[in-house]
Amino acid sequence: MADDSGAERCDAARNRALLLDAAALLVAERGADAVTMDAVAARAGVGKGTVFRRFGSRSGLMHALLDHTESELQQAYLHGPPPLGPGADPIERLVAYGRARLAMVEVQGDVLRAVENSPELRFGGPARQVSLVHVRTLMGQAGTPGDLTLLAQSLLAPLEASLVLHQVRDLHMPIDRIADAWEDLVRRITAR
Repeated sequence: MADDSGAERCDAARNRALLLDAAALLVAERGADAVTMDAVAARAGVGKGTVFRRFGSRSGLMHALLDHTESELQQAYLHGPPPLGPGADPIERLVAYGRARLAMVEVQGDVLRAVENSPELRFGGPARQVSLVHVRTLMGQAGTPGDLTLLAQSLLAPLEASLVLHQVRDLHMPIDRIADAWEDLVRRITAR
């Protein structure tokens, strides 16, 4: 008898990716608050039960979506092409990281904000820790003087979704203005 477990795992992974892609499109179109399990199922062309079996709840879906998005960004800055990935000047990589993070907030800001509002994930979550290490490492490579951990935390603060969404939605600041100001901040902090 043939073992179908490999094919089943491939199907499960494919379904998971399909559902996460559908959820990401819905978040981009309608915002995270308007995304329902029914809407994700309809967009993905599967039954609602499939979404619940895969993620358990809407909260589980949102956390999986954020993990998926964070993983893509991490892959880009750890292994992707310069300037975001290895091979570029550390300050240029830092600037590229901030711009990539802001682009992510522009698309998935409501999901990110929901995680920021979760006390256990806001500052201690794995994605935040990886970002902190990345920024601190780049500042060290650039020869930045001072308390690199505190400086890295300070550089990440202006990239938080809650602040960026307030700047964009309430203060009507273009995302490019925010990105340019963040680059200016990076260059000032890393100046020797």
